[in-house]
Amino acid sequence: MRRSQRGAALILVLWVIALASTLLGSLAVSVQLQQKQALWQRHQTRAALAAEAGLTRAVAGLLERGPRRWRPDGELHRLTFDDSELAVRVRSERGKLDLNAAPASDVRRLLNACGTGEGAAADTVAALMRRRDRQPLRLLEAFRSLPGMTYARYRCVRPLITVWSGMPRPDPALAPPALVSALDLPSVEGAAARAGQILTVDVRATLAGGFRSHLAVTLLLRPSSAGTQPYRVLRWQE
Repeated sequence: MRRSQRGAALILVLWVIALASTLLGSLAVSVQLQQKQALWQRHQTRAALAAEAGLTRAVAGLLERGPRRWRPDGELHRLTFDDSELAVRVRSERGKLDLNAAPASDVRRLLNACGTGEGAAADTVAALMRRRDRQPLRLLEAFRSLPGMTYARYRCVRPLITVWSGMPRPDPALAPPALVSALDLPSVEGAAARAGQILTVDVRATLAGGFRSHLAVTLLLRPSSAGTQPYRVLRWQE
């Protein structure tokens, strides 16, 4: 009887040890996972802060006077912030296709340039015209929900469209090469004088460890001469 009790006790002890080992192993894995998540979040936060630093530098460059002033023509500016590498571009919204003012033919040509077939492009353009008749688009994302518009097509046209310029055609001096090609715009120089006040700053930050952050901000530069804020955000996308 005692041997049987001892055997049962031994089995119970072994079972408790096995259970404790499993729990400790699970706890160790959980702690390691939490540490990795905390490290990832810390690096992502640093990358996001670096991208915002790039935005601040871009605004300062746009407000400078003389030859050091940044031109909103899409030129690539490579900067460093702490241990981060920044790639910053600034474009005027006047160099993009305004979805609220552009003729249907230009919207269709842009969609075709992004690989959209004639049928799908016609559906999207027709839906856009109907939408414009009711009310103008306030957000670029509204274009994504139109018939015939897939994520891949929207991703292609997104850097080339706007809802803020009010111009029926993009300014050729400010338009990116892809839009110049799609709409067959003439080659014109003199971007700085006609850039306007609504600009998009695109910042890509990369940390030494490879962590990255992307920030695209459309802003109204110097909305009020009496205010202290040099710009007002119209669209913020991370």
